[in-house]
Amino acid sequence: MAADRLLIDPTTLLDNVDERRVEFAGDLGDMQQAFAVPYDTLRALSGIDPVTEPVALVRRYADELAVAGAKALARDEDQVMVVIGEADL
Repeated sequence: MAADRLLIDPTTLLDNVDERRVEFAGDLGDMQQAFAVPYDTLRALSGIDPVTEPVALVRRYADELAVAGAKALARDEDQVMVVIGEADL
């Protein structure tokens, strides 16, 4: 994988409260992929409890998550949904 960051589609941001994560689509070159960032990862990134405004935190830290998402995808490119963890930050 050549790209070191993905392009997050802000129109796809979805707060999945049941799974405690924000899900979104991201483009990496000509490839589109589903991504998720758990609330715990958002808390580690921001130092803020994401329960009340997790989508706003994803928007605020989109640049950092774009790089972390590319790292997470590089671990396993065959995932249906790539989960961005604290180790990817």
